[in-house]
Amino acid sequence: MVFRRRDRRSVLRTIWEFLWPRGGWKRAFLYVKHRVRRLPDSPQRIARGVWAGVFTTFTPFYTMHFLVAALIARGMNGNILAALSATFFGNPLTYVPIGVVSLKTGHFLLGTEFDETVDKSLVGKFVDASKDLADNLLALMMDRPADWEGLKLFFNEVFYPYLVGGLIPGAITATAAYLLTLPLIAAYQKRRRSKIKAKFQAIKRKAEEQ
Repeated sequence: MVFRRRDRRSVLRTIWEFLWPRGGWKRAFLYVKHRVRRLPDSPQRIARGVWAGVFTTFTPFYTMHFLVAALIARGMNGNILAALSATFFGNPLTYVPIGVVSLKTGHFLLGTEFDETVDKSLVGKFVDASKDLADNLLALMMDRPADWEGLKLFFNEVFYPYLVGGLIPGAITATAAYLLTLPLIAAYQKRRRSKIKAKFQAIKRKAEEQ
């Protein structure tokens, strides 16, 4: 096939590159920043897209962040590509602190108790819940009894507090990203337009001299 990779990656290599991209996270961040600021759209729409993407990383909808970010950006009339790029804010280095902050805030708002050991097994809890959901759906299709107690416990102790608690820190962080992105994109686009204008003027002067 034309687009098949020449060097087929093993499962371990794929996992490792997800946790640590080639060139490191700093290079990956710079690449995303470069792509976002070069988007052909107004600074306001791009900044709103960034808001949507960053906010989405504080939601418990793992594996669905692209979809959630796109829907929020569309509702805000923001740039969808900027929203998708901004979900990069949520990565293996930030998921645990984001999750712990969201869970602590959620349990505080709901008046429930936060399990101090949840930060050590946060990803595992989501993986286990996904497996339980898949097993139960399979059981229903095969006419076998399904056990929903584990998922109920996960919803009450993790998912719902995470969903509620992520709203405040998510909105604060996303707003900070918006306020930072807006002037940067505006300045970059203004500087880029000036360079293009100067280039055309130089070409025009050269043509007139000839």
